[in-house]
Amino acid sequence: MRTLTRELRDALTPQMALDVLRKGNERFVNNLKANRNLLQQVNDTSDGQHPMAIVLSCIDSRTSAELIFDQGLGDIFSCRIAGNVLNDDILGSMEFACKVAGAKAIVVLGHTRCGAVKGACDGVRLGNLTSLLEKIEEAVELETETLNERNSSNSEFVERVAELNVMLVKRQIMEWSPLLAEMVANSEIAIVGGMYDVESGAVSFYDEHMLIGAA
Repeated sequence: MRTLTRELRDALTPQMALDVLRKGNERFVNNLKANRNLLQQVNDTSDGQHPMAIVLSCIDSRTSAELIFDQGLGDIFSCRIAGNVLNDDILGSMEFACKVAGAKAIVVLGHTRCGAVKGACDGVRLGNLTSLLEKIEEAVELETETLNERNSSNSEFVERVAELNVMLVKRQIMEWSPLLAEMVANSEIAIVGGMYDVESGAVSFYDEHMLIGAA
């Protein structure tokens, strides 16, 4: 597998970049890791990097984006925070990744059985974690199908909140960053949400909710 150069990365459309991630996850699920010389990639990227995407995912130890999407050194930016929530620093990192470094896609990746989402569903208050979980509580409020057992003991409720949280973060990216919104409108980047299944290793992308400008 070749290290991404500027020329290879720039030749990708946003859709092509997402397709690379999809195929990488298929390899991961089927235990067919691409053949890479990681030490060679260290050398290849020593003078610069040209990642094709930035992935916002949870800090959960099971959700390493590089492993899940079978990517090597220099292929993707990886941004991790409990509950895959958004703040100013992460948004600035996305703007750097796309506008400055040339990434073609933003992936907001949630995962099943998320502890942060469960904490938000239960209204947990604990030190500095409190303000983080409050960022997920809007997704809890948006889940209106569940009338009873609106807590972490209801696994279906938790998973719906996790999906709504991904959709919420996508919306926040567009609303809070005029720079990224303009890049989407100009078809320079795509923003897509997805969910990683901690049981199967598979990522389900929400294609119908993809944000990308007209071709």
